Amino acid sequence: MKTTEAVGQVLCHDVTQIIPGVTKDAVFRKGHVIREEDIPVLLSVGKDHIYIWENNENTLHENDAALILYEIAAGKGFHPSPIKEGKIELIADYDGLLKIDREKLYALNSVGEMMIASRHGNFPVRAGEKVAGTRVIPLVIDKSKMERAKAVTEGGPIFQLLPFVPHRTGIVTTGNEVFYGRIEDKFTPVIIEKIRSFGCDIMGHETCDDNPERITASIMKLLGEGAEMVVCTGGMSVDPDDRTPLAIRNTGADIVSYGSPVLPGAMFLLSYYGEKRIPVLGLPGCVMYAKRTVFDLILPRLMANDPVTAADLARLGEGGLCLSCPVCTFPNCGFGKGA
Repeated sequence: MKTTEAVGQVLCHDVTQIIPGVTKDAVFRKGHVIREEDIPVLLSVGKDHIYIWENNENTLHENDAALILYEIAAGKGFHPSPIKEGKIELIADYDGLLKIDREKLYALNSVGEMMIASRHGNFPVRAGEKVAGTRVIPLVIDKSKMERAKAVTEGGPIFQLLPFVPHRTGIVTTGNEVFYGRIEDKFTPVIIEKIRSFGCDIMGHETCDDNPERITASIMKLLGEGAEMVVCTGGMSVDPDDRTPLAIRNTGADIVSYGSPVLPGAMFLLSYYGEKRIPVLGLPGCVMYAKRTVFDLILPRLMANDPVTAADLARLGEGGLCLSCPVCTFPNCGFGKGA
């Protein structure tokens, strides 16, 4: 109806005022009863006509529908932002790994007249960070649409946040060149820095020559001392002296994959040991000198106790090429973000 005739009517949406470089916020909120003195303000923000609220049992206001979207989207580990103009954002409660049911997200965004946009799944988020945003597109939406949204996403939330769990980590450094003191070990400090960024304790460190039996014995020693993850550095190529993959295999660990479609990181090995499924990793030399590698893609999942399968690794091919940019912006780049 005409704004000049709307005194006494109830606004059914927020009215936003934009002053470039100063503000973009609501001058009136949904539910406000329009007064005579409000008319000049509404006209000044370009509202010659406005929507007014009339109850209809078959429709929902954008804000009420947005609450339903939030309930569909948010699992454990999130809280909502204040609702505004039919929008609610998911905010992380704690540091963790973002998990997304991609099929449900696609299904909901295919319903129409509503949307959810998010960050990429399987990447870390920090407490207080925005993870996803929801919005109902029209001011008023049919209740049947929201029932459809519930139906295509039934069975659980779209988003979950798995908390990081610090692991007692053992490191096995391999290679005759380090064992005999021919070169300085520059690999282990890199691993320690990355591991400790997740709050992990380095519970043991073994240095071995290229004898696979000694490498196996060192891994088993750390496991016997209570390691919750073992990282082996070096000896992962196809050279005759590189025997780390054989040594890991000889522990009896379940080899998920030797090799990954990621550059840097093609010679990466992932395995799990015993009934407790303790990760035992073989890291190629690129992890020592490249700023970002396959290790940066897999480590957050291991820290959240999120099992990684061979299929998960295979999917990393799209997006698995690091461009080694002069200024690294990871994770705000395409590395590791495939379909």
